[in-house]
Amino acid sequence: MSDPKAQSDVVPPSGAEEARSLDELLAEAQSKLNEQREAWLRALADAENARKRAQADIAQARKFAAERIVEDLLGVMDGLDAALGTAGASADALRTGVELTQRQLRNAFDRAGVADLNPARGQRFDPHRHQAMAAVESDQEPNTVVAVLQKGYTLHDRVVRPALVSVAKAKAVENGTGNPISDSNLASN
Repeated sequence: MSDPKAQSDVVPPSGAEEARSLDELLAEAQSKLNEQREAWLRALADAENARKRAQADIAQARKFAAERIVEDLLGVMDGLDAALGTAGASADALRTGVELTQRQLRNAFDRAGVADLNPARGQRFDPHRHQAMAAVESDQEPNTVVAVLQKGYTLHDRVVRPALVSVAKAKAVENGTGNPISDSNLASN
């Protein structure tokens, strides 16, 4: 039971008013669509500009990444040039100069995060940090470092050059066959 009086108060819009309000709604919707399209295009352009700036920054960082280490190495180069430029220097003076230059180089390496890889005799062979150049018979436990042929280096815990080492292997057991590892040796152990 609805109130007939309340229903009679609602007047349906005329055709002209309805057409005008639809045109207004359409114009309003198109205006909002244009605003959103422009905002989307601006956001797209901003993202592209940010991507280009990031690429330029990365290129600059790569180009000048070694600048700090180069500045440290310039003193080392100056020391080596001075050592080579002294004609009548004594062996002791040259040795002192080379030691000073080596200290400068070590300091530059320390500041850059470069560390020596110099395994001790008897240390376990690590294929991630060492490169075996020879396997030699030894009284040491097999797969341990016998000698360091050349030190290795790391840069912030990443191996730049592995240490070149000789590795211990078990002494050959003479069994008459010439093969140190055979089924008969395994059975007797």
